[in-house]
Amino acid sequence: MSLNPPFRADHVGSFLRPKYLLDAREQKARGEITAAQLREVEDRAISEIVTFQRDAGLSSITDGEFRRTFFHIDFLEQLGGVRAEVPANLIVKDADGTEHLSPPVLKVTGKVRHVKDIQRADFEYLKSQVDKLAPGCTPKVTIPSPTMLHFRGGRAGISREAYPELDPAFYDDVAQAYADELQSLYDAGCRYVQMDDTNMAYLCDEKMREAARQRGDDPNELAHRYAWFINKVVAKKPRGMTLAMHLCRGNFKSTHAASGNYEPVAEALLSEMNLDAYFLEYDDDRSGDFRPLRFLKPGKTVVLGLVTTKFGTMEHKDLLKRRIAEAAQYAPLDQLCLSPQCGFSSTVHGNNIAVEAQRAKLRLVVETAAEVWR
Repeated sequence: MSLNPPFRADHVGSFLRPKYLLDAREQKARGEITAAQLREVEDRAISEIVTFQRDAGLSSITDGEFRRTFFHIDFLEQLGGVRAEVPANLIVKDADGTEHLSPPVLKVTGKVRHVKDIQRADFEYLKSQVDKLAPGCTPKVTIPSPTMLHFRGGRAGISREAYPELDPAFYDDVAQAYADELQSLYDAGCRYVQMDDTNMAYLCDEKMREAARQRGDDPNELAHRYAWFINKVVAKKPRGMTLAMHLCRGNFKSTHAASGNYEPVAEALLSEMNLDAYFLEYDDDRSGDFRPLRFLKPGKTVVLGLVTTKFGTMEHKDLLKRRIAEAAQYAPLDQLCLSPQCGFSSTVHGNNIAVEAQRAKLRLVVETAAEVWR
């Protein structure tokens, strides 16, 4: 089994929030408790989720994203020059009763800069709990990808006053802001960071590609530009830090936003990006086949997200092994790992899955990996 991240049995990071934590968040929103009191409740929940991950047999441990409402907004709006516009109704019901997220809109209103440590205090608490409750395990921090500041709004979402031209000033400023945050985390002892990115996955979906065209972007060019953009961050990351990316096609209350084979972005993602690892969703047909893995460079790792977090139905271990073997036809088995396809709760709302199913799926990942990579 691997001794360094990513681990043969890994995971994306977010977990279902316990009811008492959701209740405390509502109390805070109503002004009934203070931010400090809410943080005490979060601390308790994080201690419990550290133990939960340890008992499941995981080697990487996150805080479950228990201090966040959204996987991306809570981080990005703390960068200087970034503003989030949150709609009054976050959840919209379609005529058939289906719920979907009306996501907050990010705007770059000024020069992007790192004005404060964003995750450091949260990491320091996580590390203290891992050291106490799960010694030998590796605390992992999840943050949104820098591409989130460009894809949704395109050029129109970025101030022309601050950035008359995007290249190079915008990309350089964002890369430096991320570098400053990574250095802050490194100084606190963090050695494993995962960037969550919907945009490279969205570029696999023809509907999303057409939306990019309507904004004035070429989706084929965007994949290569984002690889170049991510590499600006990688070039500045502290030596000895593992930097991974998770590609997500949407994960709100067990729904998804995009589909499509990785082929349109595979070369840019797996050959051009200089990341250490890639967490790829492969839990159902909407992800396509494993042929895109042929672009994986030596020394890099793909974590196969074969176990769904959207539904409680359990996968069969033999099927997981067969799918890993299929993937190994295109990339060396030694460069592969196993995980759930996404987090269990990318937003505070959580997927429609029970806590016990969450536990069982993590155990399945751990047991299968132990048998495949002996």
